[in-house]
Amino acid sequence: MSTRDYPQLQETLIYEKLDNGLEVFVLPKPGFTKTYATFATRYGSIDNRFKPAGQPEHRVPDGIAHFLEHKMFEEPEGDIFAKFSTQGASANAFTSFDRTVYLFSATKDVEANVETLLDFVQHPYFTEENVEKEKGIIVQEINMYRDNPDWRVYFGLIEALYRNHPVHIDIAGTAESVRSITKDQLYDCYNTFYHPSNMTFFIVGGIDGEATLAQIKANQAKKSFPPGGDIERLFDEEPASVRQARKETKLPVSLPKCLFGYKEAPLSSSGEEAVRRELATKVMLDALLGASSPLYEALYDDNLISDGFGHEYNTGPGYAFSVIGGDTRDPDALIERVTSALKSAAEQGIPAATFERTRRKKIGAYLRMLNSPEAIAGEFTRYRNKGGDLFELVSIYERLTLEEINARLREHADPARLAVSIVRGDAT
Repeated sequence: MSTRDYPQLQETLIYEKLDNGLEVFVLPKPGFTKTYATFATRYGSIDNRFKPAGQPEHRVPDGIAHFLEHKMFEEPEGDIFAKFSTQGASANAFTSFDRTVYLFSATKDVEANVETLLDFVQHPYFTEENVEKEKGIIVQEINMYRDNPDWRVYFGLIEALYRNHPVHIDIAGTAESVRSITKDQLYDCYNTFYHPSNMTFFIVGGIDGEATLAQIKANQAKKSFPPGGDIERLFDEEPASVRQARKETKLPVSLPKCLFGYKEAPLSSSGEEAVRRELATKVMLDALLGASSPLYEALYDDNLISDGFGHEYNTGPGYAFSVIGGDTRDPDALIERVTSALKSAAEQGIPAATFERTRRKKIGAYLRMLNSPEAIAGEFTRYRNKGGDLFELVSIYERLTLEEINARLREHADPARLAVSIVRGDAT
């Protein structure tokens, strides 16, 4: 066991890498009544081609990581959700592009819920019958999202940005790909990606740190696992250009939905370098497009945006892109105003006072986030996946420079890598 002290944040993180390869992080928060735990694997929707150590390449159907997440909650004796509920906990899970996370929150019986979380994730139960039953449920979910304008405009943008990288494929897959999933494929993916050496357990709240770590170690010591190995993720080469500059979808909406963004070259960096690049990009976008920016106010006054206008920046293995936009009465006017403003800012530079104000705003939001066990757990595993440390973000923010932010703007806002996604009704 080791401890990592962060005096600036008044936090102490307990860490140990167990003999089976599982990384365990425990963050005691004295005085907190809620405890939040996550059990995460580095396995997401983009991992549809991979090569386990000593094995040939595997190609699996799109959506299988999400399908596997659904099936993990089924046990021979019943539904795991019910067990968590009887123990006073709320449980859930989600699959993203590059990770799958199982979690619970509780204010009592934390030890029992830790055992349940560890045990059910490490005990797959797939049969021909329950796999076939799940297919119908997930196909219904896919069809539901196809009628969701917000989902369609978001994935429409990613589809426009990327030609080959699987990030452009819906996390749930397609009806056709889901129907082709087999029990054996689920076990292949589980055995590859759910090995403890590819997973992280993180728990935060009003807990005894050393006792909680001892409990997790005892739980794992009772189980046996085959040796783990490196997993090679395989991706087709992605061209620098976008797949299509504009994608429009017709759905019954009262106001058009418009998202647009810039595609970047895949990041070759990892760890602090990759995290620093991400934070610099987010500061840059917020300085120019945040709710306190002159551009936001002008767009709002001109009735081109609503409170839902926003921006984000996404990075992962082989992809990096921004997302800008929201509901608007005039998508083309909005796109022109924003891209012109970004071009002008790239030429003139972001004012030093704007940069400093935005950086302080980001630090303040980060410090407030540390009061939320849910937010801490979610962000910790996300940055851990990138090889970064959530609790080092303040120091990285403090080392950012105006020159760095302006360089990121010039690098990112490349008109040749811009794509647009619009959802509008027949009459708009």
